[in-house]
Amino acid sequence: MARRQGTGEVTISDVARRAGVSKAQAARAMGGYGSVSSEVKQLVMQAAQELRYRPNALARSINTGKSQSIGVVVGDVENPYFGQVIRGISDVARHHDYDVVLANTGESLQDEEKAVKVLLDKRVDGLLICPTSRSAHSHILDAERAGRPVVLFDRDISVPALDVVQMSIAEVTSQVIDSLIDAGHRRIAYISTLKLSTRKFVPGQELDLSTVTQRVDGICLALKRSGIEIDPGLFRFGATDREAMQQLVEELMHLSSPPTALVASDSLVALDLLSVLRRRDLRVPTDISVVMLDDQPWAELVEPPITSVFQPAYDLGEQAAGALFERIEGTTGGRRIWLTPNLVHRSSVAPPPGWRELDR
Repeated sequence: MARRQGTGEVTISDVARRAGVSKAQAARAMGGYGSVSSEVKQLVMQAAQELRYRPNALARSINTGKSQSIGVVVGDVENPYFGQVIRGISDVARHHDYDVVLANTGESLQDEEKAVKVLLDKRVDGLLICPTSRSAHSHILDAERAGRPVVLFDRDISVPALDVVQMSIAEVTSQVIDSLIDAGHRRIAYISTLKLSTRKFVPGQELDLSTVTQRVDGICLALKRSGIEIDPGLFRFGATDREAMQQLVEELMHLSSPPTALVASDSLVALDLLSVLRRRDLRVPTDISVVMLDDQPWAELVEPPITSVFQPAYDLGEQAAGALFERIEGTTGGRRIWLTPNLVHRSSVAPPPGWRELDR
């Protein structure tokens, strides 16, 4: 039996010979393109199963123009939130008999641009992208212009032609701040990994991640509603690792009026924050209250359990993948799909030290 030279792999010629049809007929039957009778297709499929034939994906994509794969570009696969999103995407892709090709950018715009190019070279049929920048997105639009549908997930770049699936995080962040205000807090700090493009933060400035912009907007809205002055010094950015977190907490605690509550932008930020607070012997919530804007299973297992925002990340992955397959099938883009997170009250919030009901 003829095999691919030096590999021992079964070829399409082997399948054609076993089925008693031409190589061209076997290729059309296996590739799902061109005209082939149901009888020939059945013979070819039976022969392929008997020989344990594995189709050449590259050859199939050249013949059909489709690779039966989608590309997923994500900023940080170590973040459990994105792990849940990817699981939702993968389950939907499996249902459509598609493979998922994953690229991790480490939140680097340059690596994101490279990843998109590599995935296009691999002839993926569509792209799901969590963009690292609102402003630098020409490579994403180039992919659309090249005929590869793009759906954004979690983050937006404000391009009307693209579908975006994201969380209504501004509204629930406002609820978080409202709950802290109700508990007596007036000095509430927000901590994010985002690196500012400016030296100092100014309320109202456009940030390079839509998700962080929404969180900050939610905080400012709640403070304004309660008549509390917005202090730019309580918004801290660049908490990319534990050492950076240590520095940010030191700066916050040495303010003339330090915060009594800390809001971590996500679960990884919260882990570093809790570690630093423990090193400083600051007790949660006796000395300082903590909330994180991304719920994870460990949040209810630590002591005290952490008040968090549950985001339906798996559902977001499902919705994003579903939107992409609709685009692949020919629908036009431009939809905005919003999912609703929920505030989960636990035990990490208490009135600030020395606070009395009369202080309201």
